[in-house]
Amino acid sequence: MFSLLKPKKCALALLGSGILAFGLYNIHALSGVTEGGVLGMTLFLHHWIGLSPALSGLVLNALCYWLGWKLLGREFIAYSIVAGGGFSLFYGVCEQFDPLWPQLAEHPLLAAVLGALFVGVGVGISIRAGGAPGGDDALAMSISAVSHWDIQWAYLISDLVVLALSATYIDWKRLACSLLTVILSGQIIGLVQKIGKEPEEQTPVTEES
Repeated sequence: MFSLLKPKKCALALLGSGILAFGLYNIHALSGVTEGGVLGMTLFLHHWIGLSPALSGLVLNALCYWLGWKLLGREFIAYSIVAGGGFSLFYGVCEQFDPLWPQLAEHPLLAAVLGALFVGVGVGISIRAGGAPGGDDALAMSISAVSHWDIQWAYLISDLVVLALSATYIDWKRLACSLLTVILSGQIIGLVQKIGKEPEEQTPVTEES
């Protein structure tokens, strides 16, 4: 499987993971808002049925990657291992330092916008390389491949479902920041995918496996 890897794409996947880890640790984690996708679903399940995010996150991410493997093939999994492993490594490095802008915790709207920028660029670069740094990204890539929708709409649909569920326990101010974040990050991811590509190249290509 790893014989499919190309150094340039690996470098792109790692670059994207590094940007994502930096943004999540220094900005996005300070906004105090919920998330869409897998993380938001783990918080929802923890709130209502007490299921640990450690367990639900493992299961949900595994299901998303399994779906990606079935629809996108072995190359997708190979680059996802690079992207996901790189994210864990870079986030671990970030944790060795204090957040650069702790004052952002007092400005959730600003943190949501800046966090969306880092998430959008970081995830967009990793996906452009062919890998998903998280289960959310694997799910969006799979939806995009099957539906042939632009990937930002795949992100938006999956995130809106989770945010709608989160509305049962999250106050509207925090939910509004979350909605802003997922809309902006999804659009930025879609923009990164389109830069320098022909229209037929913008949708993840499935691989027979």
